[in-house]
Amino acid sequence: MTEQTSNDAIVEVNYDELIPNNVDLASDARLKKALESWQPKYLDWWNEAGPDHTQNYEVYLRTAVGVDPKGWAKFGHVKMPEYRWGILLAPKEEGRTIPFGKHKGEPAWQEVPGEYRALLRRLIVVQGDTEPASVEQQRYLSKTAPSLYDMRNLFQVNVEEGRHLWAMVYLLVKYFGRDGREEAEGLLERRSADEDKPRILGAFNEETPDWLSFFMFTYFTDRDGKMQLESLAQSGFDPLSRSCRFMLTEEAHHMFVGETGVGRVIQRTCDAMNEANITDPYEIEAVRALGVIDLPTLQKKVNFHTSVTRDLFGAEVSTNAANSFNAGIKGRFAETKIDDDHQLLNDTYTVTRVADGKFVEEDVPALSAINARLLDDYIKDCQGGINRWNKTISKAGIDFEITQPHKAFNRKIGEFESVYVTIDGEIVSEDEWNSKKEEWLCSDADGDYIQSLMEPCTEVGKYAGWIAEPRIGINNQTGEFEYVKIN
Repeated sequence: MTEQTSNDAIVEVNYDELIPNNVDLASDARLKKALESWQPKYLDWWNEAGPDHTQNYEVYLRTAVGVDPKGWAKFGHVKMPEYRWGILLAPKEEGRTIPFGKHKGEPAWQEVPGEYRALLRRLIVVQGDTEPASVEQQRYLSKTAPSLYDMRNLFQVNVEEGRHLWAMVYLLVKYFGRDGREEAEGLLERRSADEDKPRILGAFNEETPDWLSFFMFTYFTDRDGKMQLESLAQSGFDPLSRSCRFMLTEEAHHMFVGETGVGRVIQRTCDAMNEANITDPYEIEAVRALGVIDLPTLQKKVNFHTSVTRDLFGAEVSTNAANSFNAGIKGRFAETKIDDDHQLLNDTYTVTRVADGKFVEEDVPALSAINARLLDDYIKDCQGGINRWNKTISKAGIDFEITQPHKAFNRKIGEFESVYVTIDGEIVSEDEWNSKKEEWLCSDADGDYIQSLMEPCTEVGKYAGWIAEPRIGINNQTGEFEYVKIN
């Protein structure tokens, strides 16, 4: 890439400095040319749709400059438009073979197989579309950050979602020619919740109006990202597999932000209740008078974010998912650890369906139930953090337990899209569901109360009253560390 100075001199840009990479970018003329066109548009998107009015903030961020332990996380204060978004793939496994599907045992593909070109491109585009979408959803949250620590975590998530977009764009422009370049442009043209050009998946067109929503999103919805990336990391297309394997190392931090964020909200609520000698969590007005988020409202947020995220897995019984698995393009969660033939020619999987107004368990061909299994794995994976949240509540001596709603609750896609189901799994009429939905999902009044707490706290080492301090700082920094320098 070259830049033109005010004296019309041409200056060669050092790609390895500007874009940390391990794909030999400096010597790939065609890829460089494609990125010359795309990168300025990416920065325009970031400044237009990324964190609002934060271009001059100096943020304590980690930057991945390599995939080895020494290069993976370099910490330092940086202005976000100057962040070095890189293209990094997990180390190549020599002799790697395709681990599933009809091509099981064949050498992993280093180039796109012609018969799967359209299918692969679509999977990469959908994954890529989620990355900038979440940044757009979180655009205004920094204005109400409960601390500089939390603001920094928000920005870390944002820049890494941006890097994940770079990872998918690299695959598109490197391996899919003109079609890939056009798709890469489209990833910057769509906008979350835009009426004309919305993001592809519904959950990424929802609002993230407050910090509790952000923490729920990063715990539950980024966990869907983990499941999808893990499935793609099994891919027979080796560049996709390697890209996703490295993305998973960053995705773990996003879920950490979510789990610890919700956990700190719970801790502060429990502490405030104990200080005020309130034992009944359903004394909602009394708890809210303390300036904290009551546990029943927090449960409503869990109900919403779990149900919306479950729709991201698609129809439980899916020909498209079966085709992707059979082709060796997208596997299952922890594919290589599953004890079967990894081809599923004669296997079945039990799927919950609705028949004659009742739930029934039906064995269907396992190849068709790839999404159903991934959803079940997701629900199990969510429970770990919920158990830790409940341990905090129990330790505080409060009689309340956070639960996941029934898998059919509030679903818009798949086996349960046409039925109305309570959080406990009772099928009811549409009128009855609507009459009780504010028992399960936040009402406008609940949302207004949460919003009333969203006052920024930007003093170094201080935290808003509705959330507890973290137990440990980022990169072992002290409590008085200035995570964000607001200039």
